[in-house]
Formats: sequence, C-alpha cells, structure tokens
Amino acid sequence: MNLQNLTRETFAPGGLLSRTVEEFTPRVGQTDMAVAVARTIEDGGVLVVEAGTGIGKTFSYLVPALLSGTRVMLSTATKTLQDQLFGRDLPRLMKALGLPVRTALLKGRGSYLCLHRLAVARQDASPSDPVLARTLAKIEAWAQLTRSGDLAELPGLDERSPVIAVVTSSRDNCLGSQCPEFRGCHVNQARRDALAADVVVINHHLFFADLAIRESGMAELLPSVQTVIFDEAHQLNETGVQFLGRQLTTGQLLDFARDLLLHGLQHARGLQDWQTLAFDAEHAARDLRLVAGQASPGAKLRWVGAAPDQVDESAWQEALGALQAACARVMWALDTVSAIAPDLMRLSERVSVFSEKLVFFSGHCAPDSVRWLDVGVQLRLVESPLDIADAVQTRLIKSTTEDASQRAWIFTSATLGADAKLSWFTEPCGLADAEILKIDSPFNYGEQAVLYVPRHLPKPSQPGHSAQVADFVASAASVIGGRTLVLTTTLRALQAVSAALQRHFSESGALAILVQGQQPKRELMERFRQGKGDGPGCILVASTSFWEGVDVPGDALQMVVIDKLPFAPPTDPLVEARSRRLVAASRSVFKDYALPEAAMALKQGAGRLIRRESDRGILVVCDTRLALTGYGKKLLSTLPPMRQISSEEELADVLQALEALTRPSTKDPCWL
Repeated sequence: MNLQNLTRETFAPGGLLSRTVEEFTPRVGQTDMAVAVARTIEDGGVLVVEAGTGIGKTFSYLVPALLSGTRVMLSTATKTLQDQLFGRDLPRLMKALGLPVRTALLKGRGSYLCLHRLAVARQDASPSDPVLARTLAKIEAWAQLTRSGDLAELPGLDERSPVIAVVTSSRDNCLGSQCPEFRGCHVNQARRDALAADVVVINHHLFFADLAIRESGMAELLPSVQTVIFDEAHQLNETGVQFLGRQLTTGQLLDFARDLLLHGLQHARGLQDWQTLAFDAEHAARDLRLVAGQASPGAKLRWVGAAPDQVDESAWQEALGALQAACARVMWALDTVSAIAPDLMRLSERVSVFSEKLVFFSGHCAPDSVRWLDVGVQLRLVESPLDIADAVQTRLIKSTTEDASQRAWIFTSATLGADAKLSWFTEPCGLADAEILKIDSPFNYGEQAVLYVPRHLPKPSQPGHSAQVADFVASAASVIGGRTLVLTTTLRALQAVSAALQRHFSESGALAILVQGQQPKRELMERFRQGKGDGPGCILVASTSFWEGVDVPGDALQMVVIDKLPFAPPTDPLVEARSRRLVAASRSVFKDYALPEAAMALKQGAGRLIRRESDRGILVVCDTRLALTGYGKKLLSTLPPMRQISSEEELADVLQALEALTRPSTKDPCWL
C-alpha cells in the first residue's frame, strides 16, 4: 500500500487514529492535507498549505511523515512550540501508530547549560550579589541531575534572567574542541542525538542561523533528511532576513571586554595590560552608543550614507574608528599570548571577527540589501537582504546535494496569504512554483463569533484614541468578568492603554490588569488562563509576540480587542527598502505590500479568539477605517466570516450572552 492510501486509511472513520486517540475526530480538511503531504513525501517537491485554525495540521503532517519511514526535520517558530511537539504531540502519535521512531530535540546553544561557563561563573560570582549566587547554586545542583542540559527543564528559572547569558555559551565565546568540558558538552550531545534520530525537531532561528554560518551542526544533518517540514511558516521570511545578513551589537563588544579582562588576568596576568585594554574596548563601545544617544529608544534608524539618520556623520565615523583602533590593540596583545590557553585563542578569534565587521559597516551597503541601526540600551548594527527568496531557491530547494530533487519540502501555517497563490508568503520566500493547498477552518464562525467596530471612537491618528480604547475595554470587560485580550500595534499604545486600565481599576480591584513585559510571558498566560479563580478576572494588554502563538481555548478568553489596523510603520528601514523595490518595479506599495501585510497581521490577531469548536467570543477592532473605507472592506474579507454588529445595543446583548455562558447552568451553543 502506498503512503497516500495508508495515510487516508489512518485518518478514516474507524481507522487507526479513531481507535487509538481518544479526542480524535475525522475531518475532511485534515485528511486532505495529510494525503497531500504524503504525496509530496513520495514524489518530492514543494507543498505550501494554509490550514485554517482547527484543522489539526499537526496531525496532518506528522502522521504521513512518521508512516513514511523517511528521515524528517521539523522546524517551528518558537522553543515553546518545539517543546510541545517533542514532548506531547510526537510521543502521543508514535504510541497511537505503534512506531518505534527515534526523535531528538535540537535548540540553539543559548538554550543549553555550558559546564565550562558555569565553572567560570562560579569562580567569578561576587559574594555581594546574593541573587546571582542563589541562582548559580540552583543551576549547579540541577546540573548534577540533567542529561539534556536544556535550561527550559529547570523549574523556576525566569526566562529573562541575566544569569542565563552567564551560564550558556555563544558562537562568540564557545571554545569548541579545546574546551575542558568538551566531552560532557550538552550542545554536542544534542547534536549527536539529532544526527542519530529519525525525526529532529528544531526552530526557525536555529535553521537560518545554520544556513548563514554553518555552525549549529545541521550542515551534517540536512543532507541526510528526506522530508523537511516548516510549521508556523508565516514567520520564515522575517526570521530568515535576521540571519542572512550581518549584525554587530555594542553588547557583544561589552561582553568581550569583560571576558578579555577575566581570562587575561586568569591565564596571562602580567604579560599585557589587560585592564587598560579591556577598559579601552569597553569605553569605545560605550562611546559608539553615546553618539546615537539622541535617538528615541527602540528606534530603527535608516542607514543609507556614511552614518545612520539622526546621527552626526563625523562623530559616528570617529567613534567607529576609535573602536577599530581599540580592537586592533587587543588583537596585537592577544597574538602574543593566545597559545597559552584556549580561552585566549577564542578571544583572539572573536576580536578578529569584530574588526572585520567594523570594517564592513564602515563601507557602503550592498545592493539589494538594507542597512539600519537599532537603538536601545545597546546599539545593533544590521545589514540584511530584503527577503529570503534567493537563499531558499539557491541554497535549499535547488541545492546541488545528492538526492535533493527527491526531498519533500512542506510549508504550513494558518495564515499565509489572501489570494489563491498565497503570494504574501510564496513571493518573498521564493516559492512561486510550489503546489498550493488552502483548507478553510472547520469552525462555524457565523455562530461562534461576532465582529464589532465601535463607530464612536476617534480615528487612531487623533489624540485620545488610546484613552478611549481603554475606556471601552474597561466597560465591556466588566460585563464579562475580564476574559479579555487587548492587542496593540505599538509599545506606546500598550503603555497608554494599560496605564489607563490600571488607573480605572486601581481602587475597586474588580479586574486584574496584566501587561506584557511586567512578568515573563509564561506567567502572564498562566494567570490569564486561570480567569477569576480565587481572585478577580483578567484583562491582558499585549503587543508584538502575543498577536500569534497564544492559545486560550474555553471561557478564559471571550473578547479580543485590537486597537487599530496593524499597518507596518512606513519609516521602518526594511519596509522603506521593500517599498522602493516595488516602486522601481512599477508596482503599488499599498496594494502589493502594505495592505497584504496588514491583512495577515489582522488575521493572526483575530485568530486568538476562536480556538475550539465550543468557543464563543467577540472580536472588537477599534479602528473605524475597517468599516468605512474601501480597503477596510478588503481587510474584512480576509477575516473569518463572523457575524457583524454595528450598534451599542447589539454589543450589550452579545456581552450579556457571553456572560451567561460562563454560568454553570448555561451552555447553550446557540448563544447568538
């Protein structure tokens, strides 16, 4: 029996999945996707699948991949999704299918404990820093027990903890085979496990980092893989451009200066003036940051000429020159002692790379690339391609490696485009010739969800918009006891809306206001899913990463509020460069770029509302342009077919109905 027929039988009513997976329900769309994946695995080629929310796309690609017996690489968007696939979905399906498949989880080196760095940190830890000392002691105790070294397994470790950078290695500071802990290295063990596995679960960041620098071990892994699957593929282009260009941060230089002082004094004390060398390098890096000090924190500054916009050209060039000179002095000093210890040899290699990048950023931007400066606590100097199309075609799909023509490439997500060709995704990813499959969500959005655009609110460009959004949210969320996710398009709006809501409920405490950035994302989501529990209901105000990947099924989430249409800022350097390319090709920037980008972002945000067949909720978009403009109607057409309401009276009825659904005695699915 060929793979397509075997897959169809497995998904059929009464088939293997129906008999072995308790919650499995056969769905036509899920089966169609699975058979298409099976066909691509058998024949080779490229398949792009937009699978609407609720299809069950994870089973659709995992089942044929496992049944095929081919070697599989599976990449997803985040480490959290990696852990879910590896720790839950794969074991469950392997058991259901009765397949003895070897699986492995591979993350970037920054996810694994570095035993050498831990030993150095233990020696260097300041007794006056009790928090650092306690955390290091906790990690040290855990290090005796863990096999994987994956820090995600350590309970209670804040994902934002500065200690993580101290006890993990980077490409910059890893000693490689010269490390005294090389034999027990968790990164190397993870790579060995991946090379021996039938199914390897990675993430997009790791994939493109390896494609760019051939450093993570996949240079050996990818040629042996026959089936490559990218889940949450809508993030591929933006992830790829981060890694396929060049970057340098002042933070890297400050870390280098700290390591230079530490290892210089440890291994070659008295042979060079390590304190002066480290101070000069640190001072030069901080001076470069100060040159851009007048720019707004979080700004992305265009960099077309000799210096970024808003930065004095002579001061910038002088600061870059001073940093190059400081690196040159360090290179000379390290050349005289690098043979003494592996740490010193690695420092010599690091400063050589920094010097090369400083020379690169002193020159002109390459054609078909864009350069900019990210301004924050650190500076990030960036030059990247405008998309990943060339890299995908020349380095992946049309690779010259043996048997590459028989390799199956599967790209899937719930949101990939608004047209039949899924051009929003396929064009920048170089996949215009791929087979396209679109499968609609099985959810009955007409019965499960309502869309409301408050006509009384001012335009987003007018003063007071965020304050009125907050007033609306406070009023509506009070009716349903919280259960509300507010998605903002900017951090400024996030701060304004959350501050107004906190003031509103500061005295009564009727609802708890959760704000992105004030706690780790995992803790925010745990509290939000609890709902009322033993305390007040919740309103979660968030931006950026919360627009996607947030899954809150059931009554804990009944209302999603989007503050305005998510058009990309036209002043963003990458947006500007892509717009210029479209103009040069006589294409419309708004029609061919701005509108599709906004449509996909809006669809992602709206997708947070309905996650299961039993979910009921309301989507509120606080931007009258959605209802009153021609392009607003085009955006509406990309959203799920929800019932639309337009009056405050209808809104009140819907909120009351949602509130009633949370009562134990009221579970009528026909709530509208």
